[in-house]
Amino acid sequence: MRRVVSHPVLGTLTAAREVKIYVDGKEIRAREGEPIAAAVAAAGIRIHRYTAERGEPRGVFCGIGQCTDCVMVVNGVPNVRTCITPVMEGMIVETQHGAGSEDR
Repeated sequence: MRRVVSHPVLGTLTAAREVKIYVDGKEIRAREGEPIAAAVAAAGIRIHRYTAERGEPRGVFCGIGQCTDCVMVVNGVPNVRTCITPVMEGMIVETQHGAGSEDR
C-alpha cells in the first residue's frame, strides 16, 4: 500500500498506530495522523466528491489544502479538506455530493 511519509504542509509523519475509519460505510485501516486523503487512496478510493452542477467526480488535485477537489463529509461536517486533515480513530468519512450541506 502507498502511504504518505512526508507532506509539504503536515511535515514528516512518524510511525503511527493503525486505526479504523469508515468510508461510505466500509471499514478501512489507516495510520493515525496521516491525511485522510492518503488513507482513502491506500484503500483504492480515488473519488472524494461529485460536483454540484454536472455531478463530475473529483479527487486529490493539489494535495496541500489550496483547492477544494478533495473535500468530503467527515463526521457529518461537509467540505473538509481531506488532504490536510489527519486521521483519527473511528472517523466517519463520506463521499460528498454537490456543495455539501450540514442540513443533509
